[in-house]
Amino acid sequence: MKTTLTPVARASAAAAGRLSGFSARTTARLPSTLLRTSVTGPSLTFTRHKSGPYGYTQAKALVFSRFGEPADVLSVHQHSISPSLPDGSVLIRAVAVPVNPADVNTIQGTYGVKPKFSPLLGTAEPSVIPGNEGCFEVLSVGGNVQGLKKGDWVIPATTGFGTLRTHALVEDAEKKLFKVGGEKGKEGLTPLQVATVSVNPCSGYRMLRDYVDLVKLSVDGFAKGTASGGAWFLQNGANSGVGRAAIQLGKLWGLRSINVVRERDTPEKTEELKNELKELGATVVVTETEFLDRSFTQRLKDEWTNDGKDPLMLGLNCVGGKNAAQIVRSLSPKGVMVTYGGMSRQSFPFPTGPQIFKRLRFEGFWLSEWGKENPEEKKRMINEILEMMREGKFKAAPAQEVTWNWDTEEKVLKDAVQGTLEGFRSGKGVFVFGET
Repeated sequence: MKTTLTPVARASAAAAGRLSGFSARTTARLPSTLLRTSVTGPSLTFTRHKSGPYGYTQAKALVFSRFGEPADVLSVHQHSISPSLPDGSVLIRAVAVPVNPADVNTIQGTYGVKPKFSPLLGTAEPSVIPGNEGCFEVLSVGGNVQGLKKGDWVIPATTGFGTLRTHALVEDAEKKLFKVGGEKGKEGLTPLQVATVSVNPCSGYRMLRDYVDLVKLSVDGFAKGTASGGAWFLQNGANSGVGRAAIQLGKLWGLRSINVVRERDTPEKTEELKNELKELGATVVVTETEFLDRSFTQRLKDEWTNDGKDPLMLGLNCVGGKNAAQIVRSLSPKGVMVTYGGMSRQSFPFPTGPQIFKRLRFEGFWLSEWGKENPEEKKRMINEILEMMREGKFKAAPAQEVTWNWDTEEKVLKDAVQGTLEGFRSGKGVFVFGET
């Protein structure tokens, strides 16, 4: 289906020169105009006073046409979206969009799946919009759209959406977008909570549920009278978004956790981080130095696992290298190590002895593929986590907010993406959209 331009719109498009579009549909590039935004309450409500000549919405996106460092290859692309929406389509506006390490890896060309560069964005060279996660508001809906309405908050239903943009025309919207919060909608939720729910919390949820039945292990242990508490799990990268999610979910499900973090610049800052994670629900927090010390496996028995009577059956690894090797040494027989990242960029050889004599299992977790295979369960899980947030039982990870207005300089946006993989950040980088 092609968008039909009126004679007046075609004349304006011809005067503006090249046609450009965002979703494989032809829209006219028209002069940009000022867009004002009003923000009220904990939920952001947007009042669009003026979009452009003939109702065209002016939009911007971060794009790249070759792989490399974000600061080198990203650029801002401006385009226009027609007010004539095809059937089944919606126009959405970004409210808050986080930048995850996988987004940076995609730009660098090192991620597990490489995106296809497309000429349909109207850029000088075929390009891609990065970003997989975000909170968007529905501005208008086309014909035959039943489940979405103006004002709804939505998130992408699958990865590869391209979220680092101000607006998007989404075709087949009810399959590509997921309405937030079910019947309750966005009530009681913040843009940050919604924008960051579908990657890190979901990863923590699935890894705690899908590889070892820790809840059953807890129940069995209490029934036998051998357990001193809920089942244990161990994780490195505990201060990450996934780590914080696992801590909170584990606490809610009656589990106990041993959490490994890197030392901060001073002992005081390290202790402050430990206390912060304990307030979230962490049972034990140790530094990487403590964890890698030869005495750790003995400490594990003496201090926490009741001389090994409380088995440690699950380890979550996002670091690799020596850190992952210590997880292997710490696991009980028939335990499982699940790897979902490799932040140290150090290889980890699968050790033969533990595989044979401890009968350990090694698994890899990739949320994107899991989501493709389980779309309905993904929706159910997201709504469950959002309900925990609504009830105050689950906290979103700390964020470094970067305001994205219409006149925000390109360098500010590029630097925010580039800084995602820097160490010791105070929080995940999140674009918060103002006047766009």
